[in-house]
Amino acid sequence: MPLRPNGLARAAVRFRPAAFAGTFVALLMTVAVVSACGILLESGARASLPPTRYAQAPVVVAADQQIHWQAGSGEGAYEEAVRVPERARVDAALLERLAPLGRAVPDVVFPVRGEGGSGPVEASGWGAAAFTGTALAGGRAPGAPGEVVLGAGAGAGAGAGAAGAAGAAGERITLDTPVGKREFRVVGRAGGTGVWFSDAEARALSGHPCALDAVVLFDADPERVRAAVDGRAQVLTGAARAVDPQLAGAKDLLTGLGGSFGGIAALVAVFTAAGTVALSVGQRSREFALLRAVGATPRQIRRIVATEALLVAPAAGVLGCVPGIGLAAWWFGQLQAKGAIPAGVELAVSWIPLVCAAGVGLVTALLAGWAAARRPARIRPGQALAAAAVERLRPGWIRTPLGIAALAGGAACAGLAATSGGDDAANAALGVVMLFMLAVALLGPLIARACAGVLGLPLRAAGASGSLAAANSRAHARRLASAITPIVLAMAFSSVLVFLHTSEEEATRQQQAAGLLADHVITDPPADARGGVAITRTSVLAMFGTGPERRFQSASAQGVAGDVTTVQDLGVREGSLGTLRPGTVAVDRALAESARLGVGDRVELRLPDGVPADPEIVAVYTRGLGLGQVTLPASDLTGHTTAGRATELLVRGPVPAGLGPAVSPSEWTTAQSTEREVSAWANAVMAAVLGGFAAVAAANTLVMTVLDRRRELRMLRLVGSTRRQVLRMLRWEALLIGGAGVTLGTAIALATLYPLTKAVTGAPPHVPPVLYASFAAAALALGLTATLLPAHWSLRRRTGGA
Repeated sequence: MPLRPNGLARAAVRFRPAAFAGTFVALLMTVAVVSACGILLESGARASLPPTRYAQAPVVVAADQQIHWQAGSGEGAYEEAVRVPERARVDAALLERLAPLGRAVPDVVFPVRGEGGSGPVEASGWGAAAFTGTALAGGRAPGAPGEVVLGAGAGAGAGAGAAGAAGAAGERITLDTPVGKREFRVVGRAGGTGVWFSDAEARALSGHPCALDAVVLFDADPERVRAAVDGRAQVLTGAARAVDPQLAGAKDLLTGLGGSFGGIAALVAVFTAAGTVALSVGQRSREFALLRAVGATPRQIRRIVATEALLVAPAAGVLGCVPGIGLAAWWFGQLQAKGAIPAGVELAVSWIPLVCAAGVGLVTALLAGWAAARRPARIRPGQALAAAAVERLRPGWIRTPLGIAALAGGAACAGLAATSGGDDAANAALGVVMLFMLAVALLGPLIARACAGVLGLPLRAAGASGSLAAANSRAHARRLASAITPIVLAMAFSSVLVFLHTSEEEATRQQQAAGLLADHVITDPPADARGGVAITRTSVLAMFGTGPERRFQSASAQGVAGDVTTVQDLGVREGSLGTLRPGTVAVDRALAESARLGVGDRVELRLPDGVPADPEIVAVYTRGLGLGQVTLPASDLTGHTTAGRATELLVRGPVPAGLGPAVSPSEWTTAQSTEREVSAWANAVMAAVLGGFAAVAAANTLVMTVLDRRRELRMLRLVGSTRRQVLRMLRWEALLIGGAGVTLGTAIALATLYPLTKAVTGAPPHVPPVLYASFAAAALALGLTATLLPAHWSLRRRTGGA
């Protein structure tokens, strides 16, 4: 009677569901993680917001909010782009060029603050009322210099009247604008919370009179406008009029999480799921050997395994999409609640990421099953049962060379990262963790045998149970490797993500504590404040790298007005801050190393609004992570920031009167750390997702392994071992597995973190002992729980069942 592989596969799944439960769980978790990342990636690609400010503007001419450049060379050249740190503006000369094409309205938006106000309010020219729908509630529109219209809700913020009579006609108020304090006469009231001046005066007060946020055109043909603009700005219509910097940031965040983290998560998931599938197939080697002994062909064995994968993987894929959608929705909601994503952006859930994730699970199951079935399918029928009785000791001729190559590559990357600086070290360090993890996956049996030999020495001193655990681990290295690998994954990736952040936080805190010499910090001081050193905190784009790999990357920056050395110790190691003047710049060590620049060289920058600059480097310092990677004169930032004014005033000695509330340096440092909470939270979530997945996979693998050993455990009971002795042996094995996983994961994490933190912070990694101990304890507890619980269940049955 001929064998029917499909029928055998269906029968195996139907009558032995426990044998496939581990594979099902691993594939379900894989699909969940991959689908969640895919949903975030698609949400970032499709993120959009309805036009708000320009909802009633037919045509908007605005600057491109990205910087574009050519990367690569020759036929491999491609275009890259990065978003400018603040609002890019168009040349005011465009207004005259566009005027003949329709009614052209200039638009500028900037913050102003009243005396004793509770916070800044948005100011613009009254011409914006034509497209924002703002209407007068009393009085008239501003037409002459020194006139202002106040919004009904702007009284407190603009300092208009202690009684809250915002906008009383004829009242005179003082407003702090980007060009200093000015006195205005209120000529009208309007809805909303804004402040309106005449168009001409708004441009003068904005701090950038020669640039406009946008030009709005009525009764104009968009094609004629594009021809007139001639590529110097963007012509926006329809949904593209939603010019919102938060939207661009949300798109970058979501695509980064879904793409970069999703790629790493997918690799970890596939590695782990493939190992689980291979373990499941390997545990049934006796069944396949028996089928070969009764005449099954190699093709029929492979077909059985493929059919089993086709029976299990689709169901796991469908069910795995449900927690994947839930994880993506929770993650998206948390980011939105923390302000990283605007409220109008919605989570996009379509069939594309779900089908792709299910496909990844199916392909993983098929390839892993095929690889695991190669040996039982190729063994001669007469030798099949004998070969299945013992574990193969010799290494595989495909896996071993690849694993050695990955190990050598990881070591080479670690050496390169340790001797490099800046981004070169960071890029090399990222390859370390991936190559070492690949080596662990490929060389698992050899590594497990070595761990059993080393860690087994102290076990032999623990009596008969310890000796038996050491012998078992050494004889079944493949089984041991399948349990160690997920723990290594969890420990390595979680440690890299979490301890990279703790290292950055510790270095930032130390640099701020050592570098801030001021006695007081005044946040959001008046534009014309005196009595200290004014600091304008922002970001610039700096060109990193050389040759075809050149790219712009965001760097924190501070513009200084005054002698910065009196309020900050930046840790200068080359050059002097005393020569800082317009057209020059001081940069952090990491930036200088990445760009391969030094004192006397010129660095290619894009100012906060995207305007190019190439200042000369006059100093290189070491405390840029805490105080700013780029330091330049505040005059070079004039007209290039959205606020148009200093963000801080650093004061030595007593605080001058009338400058507002001051905080101590320690309070300022604490406030700075809270601004990085989103980044810390994102790292923690990524570590939890990867670590949690690997932990579930490790528990799943250990449970599968213990349940597969039921015959062995009962045989030990038959030959006289007590139940307590068997459980003690398993406990020692679990500790060996956990200890090996923690040790290998820690070694990989340190090999990655050391060059990475040296490049980013200039210091070794900061590993909080309590946090590391909790990671190690969790790994050991996981191994013990996942081993002893199924062992207790297996030993409940009567010894005669062996």
